[in-house]
Amino acid sequence: MTSSRPRPDTSPDILVVDDEPDLCTLYELTLLREGYRVDTAANLQQARELLARKTYQAVITDMRLPDGLGIDLLREAVRQQRPERFMVITAYGSAENAVEALKAGAFDYLTKPVDLRQFRTSVASALASLPAPVDVLPGATAVLASGQGTSPTSPAASGAPGSAGAAMAPRGAGPSAAITTAGQEALARIVGASAVMVQVRQRIERVARSMAPVLIQGESGTGKELVARALHACSHRNGKPFVAVNCGAIPENLVEAEFFGVRKGAFTGATHDRPGYFQAAQGGTLFLDEIGDLPLSMQAKLLRAIQERQVRSLGATQEEPVDVRFVSATHKDLAQAVRNGLFRQDLFYRLNVIETRIPPLRERREDLPMLATALLERLCAEAGLPPVTLSESAREWLQEQPLPGNVRELENMLHRGLALCTGDTLEPLDLFEPGSGSVGTAPVHAAGTPLDAAPPAASAAPVQNGLTTGPRSLVAQLDHREYGFLSSLLEQHAGNVAVAALHIGLTEPQLRFRLERLGLHAA
Repeated sequence: MTSSRPRPDTSPDILVVDDEPDLCTLYELTLLREGYRVDTAANLQQARELLARKTYQAVITDMRLPDGLGIDLLREAVRQQRPERFMVITAYGSAENAVEALKAGAFDYLTKPVDLRQFRTSVASALASLPAPVDVLPGATAVLASGQGTSPTSPAASGAPGSAGAAMAPRGAGPSAAITTAGQEALARIVGASAVMVQVRQRIERVARSMAPVLIQGESGTGKELVARALHACSHRNGKPFVAVNCGAIPENLVEAEFFGVRKGAFTGATHDRPGYFQAAQGGTLFLDEIGDLPLSMQAKLLRAIQERQVRSLGATQEEPVDVRFVSATHKDLAQAVRNGLFRQDLFYRLNVIETRIPPLRERREDLPMLATALLERLCAEAGLPPVTLSESAREWLQEQPLPGNVRELENMLHRGLALCTGDTLEPLDLFEPGSGSVGTAPVHAAGTPLDAAPPAASAAPVQNGLTTGPRSLVAQLDHREYGFLSSLLEQHAGNVAVAALHIGLTEPQLRFRLERLGLHAA
């Protein structure tokens, strides 16, 4: 049961595999009207014969066929590194089959009975995601550009599940070959040369061009939103909105309105239509940060929106199609939350098609110098300051800190150091803030005394050529002299810190910081 209709050579080739003649004809006619060239097959054997003779841009296959499963055809194509985008048709409500297909490498899935508007848009989106230029007829391109004649309710167009990475780029070609300049810049902001961070960037490149929902796991402050933005920038949706939502920051009674929007008159005070996050992200990416904090009542509604690709605003009578890709993030163990009854299992499976874990800083200590340098450059540029560098002792001190807040804590520490330092080099004393509640250890003198206490006498370490010797002896010597200088300064100005600071060209907060770390008390 193979057929082919002649079309212009510029038309994409599509293979439809289905054992029901009526459905196969329906899919074929629908695609022919869109300007594609179509071949059909009734079983796996016929499909394999056609694939052996020809390369297609897309393959649409039913899950269950007389001689096997359509997913087997997909897996064979992945093993052979074929370039086709695969779409799998599954029975209605068969979430397990859909997720299995996506993880195997399918670009998208369709559920029976197939909505032809979704069908057309899904195919168009699959062709648009091909990294190599594909000659698509003007009418087919217009489907993506304007949505006329189709509905953006397709699983592909809506950011519903897609490829798990195997069908991202031409087989045998590096993933970066298809990444735009914006995508490369977004990847460059994920700093780190450690093996785990290299793997994170490679995974972003592989999965970005699919429609598969991505779940980003990582501790607070590891940069989950940065990864989500890189996924968006590396996808073919990078020209559309990226909408980030903190699911834990929305009052429970407002969650539905914030997500789905409100129609005028829906309740007292609703004086005009207001779009929700889904509408704001139309055509782009919806980033659901801290998804584990979403109330159970809203989880069921989110699941329906993901499955149906349609949402109903508060006060509306009709559902409207949505065209978004879902990226979620959490610092919680969602699998454990499912076991505890705090998170819906079906929603977890829908969101966790592709999982990406961001390691904490303690697992990639070798990245700290590079990361600190990059953060300092950005902070200086944002503040309009000349470049500032980290001293070697500051680098060593940072390596010793636990940094439970990860990159966010490191950035805050460097920001504070920039505000307090008076030169072009940050020292450990600039980074440490006594009494701040920091979990880290204070910089120490050579004798082991914390630098926020009174410095030891100059004789605390052996003296050679007028200078103390031993670890960090110069810092200890300088602190000893600074202690004496600031003591005399305070005595000279009767303990008035503001006047004393003005006298030596510092601000009052800067002087108070130095006094505090040295253990000097002033009015």
